[in-house]
Amino acid sequence: MVAPPDNDVLWAHALHHSHRGSPALTAVSVSVRTAEILALTGPRGSGKTTLLRCLSGQLRPDEGEVWFNSIPVHTLGPLVRERLRRDRFGWIGPEPQLIPELNVWENAALPLLLAGASHRSAKRAATEWLDRLDIGAHARRRPGALDQAEAQRVALARALVGRPAVVFADEPTAPLHRAERAQLLRTLTTAARSHDITVVLATHDEESAAHADRRVALTDGRLAGAAAPAGAVPPADAEGHAECSLSA
Repeated sequence: MVAPPDNDVLWAHALHHSHRGSPALTAVSVSVRTAEILALTGPRGSGKTTLLRCLSGQLRPDEGEVWFNSIPVHTLGPLVRERLRRDRFGWIGPEPQLIPELNVWENAALPLLLAGASHRSAKRAATEWLDRLDIGAHARRRPGALDQAEAQRVALARALVGRPAVVFADEPTAPLHRAERAQLLRTLTTAARSHDITVVLATHDEESAAHADRRVALTDGRLAGAAAPAGAVPPADAEGHAECSLSA
């Protein structure tokens, strides 16, 4: 193993990942500093979602290392990685993925409830974030009563409610109109800066990437500028499909 730098909250070295023989990541190394907002940019199908999922512990790379602080994420078993994601990471994707049987505040509070927080404290924390996102008036509604932009704000509240060390945002503004995108990103970046939360944002949208402190560009599963081997095929996502607008 290569020791990660002390000042990086996330550090990945020489990541390789493939699905059914199709390379999704090839020799990708990236570091993220504490409280930094990092944009992973590149066209659709460039490997952004796969990299985000490796960094967050959702996927174990075929080769390479992923470190969160002093924790070697790439060596952890499934249950430990799941607990790490629940307790230290937040996630928001292009689809809200709210639970229809729960109301809005219960969906937002879910990470706290799963971690064993009291009903009262979880509801209070969720309500605070819902109010910041101008969705508090809908706290007792079911997700089916929300429009797309409202549901995505609930998903953002859920990602932030546990005051995570890192929020992974995978094309979170993809389904939104321009004004709605701006509001969501303002809230995410303001929350990150005020609470020292690190954000790793995968996006192909220039306006979204402009909110970041730094950018790392991917092309065909490699860092931009890295040479691709002759005859290489486009990367596939973890499900074996070419990445599309809703999965970076």
